[in-house]
Amino acid sequence: MEILYVLIPVSVLLVLAILALLGWAIHGGQFEDIEAEGHRILQGGDDNSEANVERHQD
Repeated sequence: MEILYVLIPVSVLLVLAILALLGWAIHGGQFEDIEAEGHRILQGGDDNSEANVERHQD
């Protein structure tokens, strides 16, 4: 029975952390254009894909 004094606050903290991460992802634009990545993959890559990766890492 004493374990409930530990498990209930831990579960509440876990739920709050999950909600904080979800809010961060939503406000960060993570879910703005979900279908664009699927279309980008299906369109086929151009030959300069390695150059584009190097340019975006700068």
